[in-house]
Amino acid sequence: MKTDEINPSHFDWTVTNNIATICLNRPDKKNPLTFDSYAELRDTFLKLKTVDAIKAVIFSGNGGNFCSGGDVHEIIGPLVEMEMDELLEFTRMTGDLVKAIRNCPQPVIAAVEGICAGAGACIAMAADIRYGTPDARVAFLFNRVGLAGCDMGACAILPRLIGFGRASELLFTGRTMSADEAERWGFFNSVVKTEELEKTVRELAEKLSKGPTFANGITKTMLNREWNMGIEEFIEAEAQAQALCMQTSDFKRAFDAFVAKEKPIFKGN
Repeated sequence: MKTDEINPSHFDWTVTNNIATICLNRPDKKNPLTFDSYAELRDTFLKLKTVDAIKAVIFSGNGGNFCSGGDVHEIIGPLVEMEMDELLEFTRMTGDLVKAIRNCPQPVIAAVEGICAGAGACIAMAADIRYGTPDARVAFLFNRVGLAGCDMGACAILPRLIGFGRASELLFTGRTMSADEAERWGFFNSVVKTEELEKTVRELAEKLSKGPTFANGITKTMLNREWNMGIEEFIEAEAQAQALCMQTSDFKRAFDAFVAKEKPIFKGN
């Protein structure tokens, strides 16, 4: 699939130098999600599996906020009136978005400032790398609206990021995690000045896009698959995965560059 075949209408989508940027663009409401934007985000990440030209993805929000979660009037209100089969269709669809983020081969970097709540927090959680600003506020606030904390994979992924006890507290209380906490606890890879967020994230995305992208995709695949493996399984799985990477031209390029005392130029194959 070509990059111009991805043309979403419910969020901003740009591709520059092999880096795709997804930017939620409803700043007047702190970038909430709707049924349509959920589905379109899911479909976009599913399509990324077949777009070799895109090497990294940046996920951000417009207007000083990341995402306030599901729109109260466009999602929460209608959900109250739905029957069980419709509700399950919706919750499976939101989970499919997280699966699509995790399963696309490109590294996904979340650039988080301001409000990052509910489904927005889950999207950031699903990313591979997260940068925040000092004013970032992360809240898995499902408990505060009468729902369980087990939404979009939060009960599985969040404890792996910040620890079981800390995740339990956030999910049981729905309280806000400050940027400082998020960095100390491992949710944010780093907290940077607001005016430096875009530059910092772009520099990392460019670095990743110039790396051995096939091998990076294998790394992401194994990070996902090894969650449920025992030691015998994951050691063997990594042996097979690494042997596969050793057959790539990028592996030979790295060796040739080392011999020549040059920096390798990877081409993703």
